[in-house]
Amino acid sequence: MKKIKLWIFSTMLIASLCGCMVFTSTSCTVDNNNTPAAEAEYIPKPPDYNDATMWVTANNDTNGTGADIFYVVSTCEEDWHTEDGRICHYADVWNPLHREHMATLELNKIAAYMSPGNSFFAPFYRHTTIEAWMTKDEDFLSHRLRLAMNDVCNAFDHFQAHRDTHRPLIIAGFSQGGRAVVELLKHIDDETYNQLAAAYVMGYKVTNADLEQCRHIRPAEGETDTGVTICYNTVKDVKYIQPIIASSDICINPVNWHTDATPATLHDTITVTVSPECHVLVVSGYSGSEYAPYRDFINVGDIHSCEPWLYSECLANNIKVRTQEWRKKNH
Repeated sequence: MKKIKLWIFSTMLIASLCGCMVFTSTSCTVDNNNTPAAEAEYIPKPPDYNDATMWVTANNDTNGTGADIFYVVSTCEEDWHTEDGRICHYADVWNPLHREHMATLELNKIAAYMSPGNSFFAPFYRHTTIEAWMTKDEDFLSHRLRLAMNDVCNAFDHFQAHRDTHRPLIIAGFSQGGRAVVELLKHIDDETYNQLAAAYVMGYKVTNADLEQCRHIRPAEGETDTGVTICYNTVKDVKYIQPIIASSDICINPVNWHTDATPATLHDTITVTVSPECHVLVVSGYSGSEYAPYRDFINVGDIHSCEPWLYSECLANNIKVRTQEWRKKNH
């Protein structure tokens, strides 16, 4: 029996919305409508993507047959306060501790399985804090995400301007990073879309509204199609779906690459099955107990924090498969 590769984070880690939430100074006050109350706010300085400090990179494509991977990190901060008492709802990319959270708790681990044979690029960005997600208010969340998504688009444009665009492109992200993947697919032009081998939306939703708005979002139908979007969310039962994250209208099983209810076996003991009605993965034989519930928000029947780790071997292999298929079609 294979041993399940469990990513056990440091004791300061809260297995939360993104899998890399950490304790910071304090959270904001919440009013009766579950919307954060107004305080004097601090907006961190924007990133400069000409500065190598703003990136985690790994160039492991030694023979030139791999892909360029653009990966977007999830949520790693709670609301925090400046020394003069102003509240901040965003990660500060110029704060070495915030960069360390993003790199150590997620990006370096992602690069460890995605970068072999590929070139890997992941920007630090002013991602919004967990409190915005906890409102479960789509309009409020979209408002908070504008700054973060603008950073991601700027980072991607910089990345795209400096890479060899004859190489296949992989875009991937988890949780808030998954939301960023959806926004990037809306952002890119047709020329860039033609470079896309696949986009991986891990632990976030793709809705019919997204599909109607963006022709670049084409749901994956199997293991080898290219120019497609892979989307999945994991729960123990469909009753545990967290709508703000996982009310998706598409889903594919990253173990057997079926979109129907054909079950797949992972690590000999875990059964992974798509619910065609609810468009999520339902798992049995796996407790996800290493991911503690966070404020009764996530990891409570859903196993949100497992998304990039439980299927890591499947994802790494599939990136290779779709990269090879893209090269066959384009060279």
